[in-house]
Amino acid sequence: MTVSGVTNNPTVANPTATDAASAQQTLAGNFSTFLTLLTSQLKNQDPLSPMDSTQFTQQLVQFSGVEQQIKTNQNLEGLAAQYQAASAGAALSYLGKAALIQSDTVRLANGQANWTYSLPSTASSVSLEVRDASNRTVLQANGVSSAGAHAFAWDGKDSNGSIMPAGNYHLVVTAQDANGNAITPTITTQEIIRGVDFSQTTPQIITDSGSHAINTIRAVIDGG
Repeated sequence: MTVSGVTNNPTVANPTATDAASAQQTLAGNFSTFLTLLTSQLKNQDPLSPMDSTQFTQQLVQFSGVEQQIKTNQNLEGLAAQYQAASAGAALSYLGKAALIQSDTVRLANGQANWTYSLPSTASSVSLEVRDASNRTVLQANGVSSAGAHAFAWDGKDSNGSIMPAGNYHLVVTAQDANGNAITPTITTQEIIRGVDFSQTTPQIITDSGSHAINTIRAVIDGG
C-alpha cells in the first residue's frame, strides 16, 4: 500500500502563540511608566497636604487584575498547543489504516461503493439515492426502516443497468416516521487513510474520496 506524504504549514499551527507574550510586554511598559509617575508625584507632594493614595491604589489593583488575565491566557494558549500536538500525533498514527468516517461521499472503484446509514428510531419509510459529483441521481432504492445501522452496497450501476464511471458518489437517505416527521440518519463510509494535512486549523485526513476533518473519524481499524 502506498502512503502519501504529509502536508504541514507551521505558520498556522498556533496563530495566537505570541498574543499573551505581547500583552505581557505592553503591561510591563505601562506599569513602568506608572511607577515613574507615581514616584515623581510622591517626591513633589506637599508634606502638609499629602496626596490621596486611593487613586494609585486602585490603579495597582487594576494592573494586578490585568496581569492575572494575561497569565490565564498564557495557560490557555499552552493547553491549545498541547491539544494541537496531540491531534497531529493521532492523525499520523492513522496513516495506512482503514477508518470509519462520518461522510456521505465515497469513491466508486472496481464497480463497488459501500455506505452504512444509522437510524436513531424506526422509520415508516426510507428512500436511498446515489448521486454523482454533479448531484445527479443515478440510482434510487428503498432502505431498511428499522432502528440501528444498515449497510448499503452499490454495484456501480445506474437505474438503467449502465455501468457508472469511477469517481466520487454520495448517498442521500430520506427517512420519515409514522407521522411524516423527518428522521435524521448518520452516514458513514470505510476508507483507507492515505495522508494527513496540517495546513488547516483542524488536521485533515486524506482518503481516496478527498479530505476529511480528523474529528469525522468514528473508528480506526488496524490492518487497513
